[in-house]
Amino acid sequence: MEVKDSSGDCLRNTGFKQTEMGLFPVDWDLTPLSVICRSICDGTHYTPLYVPRGVPFYSVENVTANEFTNTKFISEAEHVILVKRCKPERGDILMTRIGSLGDTKLLDWDVNASIYVSLALLKPSDRVCPEYLYRYSKSRAFVLEVEKRSLLNATPKKINMGDIGAIPIPVPRSLHEQKSIAETLTDTDALIESLDQLLAKKRYLKQGAMQQLLTGKKRLPGFSGEWETKRFGALGSTYGGMSGKTKNDFGHGNARYITFMNIMTNVVIDCGMFELVDVKPTETQNRATLGDLFFNGSSETPEEVGMCAVLMQEVCDVYLNSFCFGFRFCDGAAVDGLYLAYYFRSNQGRQLLKSLAQGATRYNLSKTSFINVSFPLPSMPEQTAIASVLSDMDAELAALEEKITKVRYIKQGMMQELLTGRIRLI
Repeated sequence: MEVKDSSGDCLRNTGFKQTEMGLFPVDWDLTPLSVICRSICDGTHYTPLYVPRGVPFYSVENVTANEFTNTKFISEAEHVILVKRCKPERGDILMTRIGSLGDTKLLDWDVNASIYVSLALLKPSDRVCPEYLYRYSKSRAFVLEVEKRSLLNATPKKINMGDIGAIPIPVPRSLHEQKSIAETLTDTDALIESLDQLLAKKRYLKQGAMQQLLTGKKRLPGFSGEWETKRFGALGSTYGGMSGKTKNDFGHGNARYITFMNIMTNVVIDCGMFELVDVKPTETQNRATLGDLFFNGSSETPEEVGMCAVLMQEVCDVYLNSFCFGFRFCDGAAVDGLYLAYYFRSNQGRQLLKSLAQGATRYNLSKTSFINVSFPLPSMPEQTAIASVLSDMDAELAALEEKITKVRYIKQGMMQELLTGRIRLI
C-alpha cells in the first residue's frame, strides 16, 4: 500500500497510519488530553491574601519565567482549602491558560503549593509518561493546537478548560518508547543548558579581562611603564553622518550605509549589515574608511550614549547614518582603533561617556565635550596586544554561540522526528 504524507511524498512503510494531525505509527494513538490525564483542573478563581512567608502560590509568571523560588505566598490555612479543589503534585504539568497560552512546566520536585486560575494543572494517567507529555507540550504541533482552540480576541487572551482537554496528543502505546523519547530530548536540553552556562562563564571572564587589561590593573607579559593621558581631540577629528536624506533615499541605490544598530551591537562593524542608500554623485557626504571609529550620538538612556564600533575592512561608497558620528585618526596617531572600540565599551569607557550625556527624556553626546575627553592610553604595541586578546575571546564566544544555535536547530529536528514516530528508538 502506498501512503502519502502532507508534502505528497510517498511513504511505503505500511507501519504508518493517516490521522487528523498527519502520519503516525500504527502503534501510536492520537488521544485527547482529557483521556490521557486523570484530571485537568485550574487554580483558584479569586485572588488570595498574600503573606510574607507561607505556602508558595504559583501563577503564569512563574511558568513563563521558569522561576519557582521567588514567588508569592499564602497562609497554610488558605492553602489547605485551595488544594481540596486542585492539588499540584510531583509528576503534574502546569500549563498557562490566561494571558500567556500553552507554556508548560513539569513539576519534577515534591510540591507543596497552590495555583491561580491562570494556570491549568494536568495530571497524567498511567497511560502516559509525564516526561513524554511534557516534552510533547514543547513542540510546535502542541502550540498550534492550543492557539487553534484559544480565544485570542478575548482580553486577556485565554483558552477554556474544556478546550484544553480536547487537544490531541500522539502517544506511543509503549511506555518504554515514551520514556526513551523523553530521555533523549532531556539529554539534548541538558547539553544546551551546559553550553549556555559555559557561554555565560566565558562572557563573565571577558568582562573581567576588559576591566583588568583596559585599566592597566593587569599587564600582559612584556609590557611595563606608565600609560600616557591623551585628549581625544589630539588624536583626530569627528565627522557627521549623512544629511539631507529622506525615507525615499533608502532601500535602493549604489551606495551603502552603516546603520545605527550595526554600531550599537558590534565592536567591529559588520560589513554584511550594510543597507542601501541612494547618494547622488553631486552630493557632498562623508565616506567611511578603514580604521574609523563610530559613535551613536543620542539615546533614550545615558548608559547607551556613545557606544563605539570600529571599521576593520576596506570599503567603497559606504556612509554613516545621521544619528551617529564618525571619528578619523590623524596621520601618525599611535592608536589602535580596535583597542579604543573595546575601551569605550568597557565599564570605565561607558562611565566616561555617560558623564558627557546631556538631556532629560533623550540624551545627547556633545562633540565638543567628546573631543576634550582625556583618558589613559598604553603604547601602541600594548594596545594591539590587548585588542588581540579581547578579539580572540570574542571569536571564542561567537563560535560557542554558533554551536548553541546549531544544537538548538538539531533539537527542533529531533523533536519533529521523534514526536511523530518517523524515528523510532525501540
